[in-house]
Amino acid sequence: MNTTNPYAPPQAAVQDVADSDSQLAGRGTRLLTMILDSIILVAMVYLPMMIGTAVSRAIPFDLLVVAGLVGWIWLTVMFVSRNGQSIGKKITGIKVVRSDGSRASLGRIIVLRNVLNSLLGIIPLYGFVDALLIFGESHQCVHDKIADTIVIKA
Repeated sequence: MNTTNPYAPPQAAVQDVADSDSQLAGRGTRLLTMILDSIILVAMVYLPMMIGTAVSRAIPFDLLVVAGLVGWIWLTVMFVSRNGQSIGKKITGIKVVRSDGSRASLGRIIVLRNVLNSLLGIIPLYGFVDALLIFGESHQCVHDKIADTIVIKA
């Protein structure tokens, strides 16, 4: 007697949603991106502060710094929310996605990859260990593992 159990779970093949064509971003590209993002931050925030201080007190340099910071934050949030890319990542052609290949949310990228990682930076040698983990097979730093993200070619 062959009876089918009506309460049995469905028997279906399940496939991962990861994009098999995705290639991990190279270590050198990620380093270049970090350098570019740092240069952009310095140019938009710190350079106006230094120029305003050096030129004179006639120009309220605090206003220049705040304007540069607001502009940098606005551009970064806009790029990250659109495609998981900072300004530097957009230039170098890489982006952040979840480890399964799905889109990484703005909150995940900002809070877990950036804010939490900055807070962990108070631990001695954390930044060094974070950077060294990129040499692992998965090319993931500590902040990537915390946020369950990978950096791929866009």
